[in-house]
Amino acid sequence: MTYCVGMRLNRGLVLMSDTRTSAGVDNFSVSKKMFTWASPDEYAITLMTAGNLATTQAMVSLLEERSKTAEERDPSILRQPTMFQVARIVGATLKEVIADSSPSGQTSDDQFRASVILAGQVAGGQPTIFLIYPEGNFIEITDDTPFFQIGETKYGKPILVRAYDADMSFDDAVKLLLVSFDSTVKSNLSVGLPFDALIYENGSFDLGRQKRVEADDEIFQTISTGWSDALKDAFQKLPRYSV
Repeated sequence: MTYCVGMRLNRGLVLMSDTRTSAGVDNFSVSKKMFTWASPDEYAITLMTAGNLATTQAMVSLLEERSKTAEERDPSILRQPTMFQVARIVGATLKEVIADSSPSGQTSDDQFRASVILAGQVAGGQPTIFLIYPEGNFIEITDDTPFFQIGETKYGKPILVRAYDADMSFDDAVKLLLVSFDSTVKSNLSVGLPFDALIYENGSFDLGRQKRVEADDEIFQTISTGWSDALKDAFQKLPRYSV
């Protein structure tokens, strides 16, 4: 299991993923789940993956291979005119990998399932985010649905719903995501540090604002402790309720 969030603000995109993979309660490891491609003034593309690790790694490797210089290696996500077309290719590639991994046909597809958050901007278009399903179809982010989650979503969603504001700063958005991830980590062993965070500013075509948040990160520890203390303090201030 994993946890990834892609959020759209008025000023840009904020993304975060965990890095924990597990093959049982006593077998945890770290594996990157955020992948990026960028070219100045042309495109900035980020993928975050959740689900079967072999499936997601094969999908990313196939996308990479088809994006090399040889022209016959198409379709390439780096030569598309819009993010919608990029989403179509990613969806088709994910579906292809799942089908190729299922020796018994559709009945065994479930064990190879995976989902993807695709985010970014192609020159001439607006920054956007897509949620891509194992079947290869996808939906695009809207004002009514300003963020997407994949993986272990239920523990961190209430915090995002309560506190999200499209006008918030990048720094506040990262803090909000850290609270969401902290709540998820405390509730599910299959999600864990370190976290990979990325900020994309509209029209910049620059994915340089990235950071890996380690377990000993001072700001994360302050946010984690402060959030817990604030909740305790808020409960103490609530009016008495008798049952």
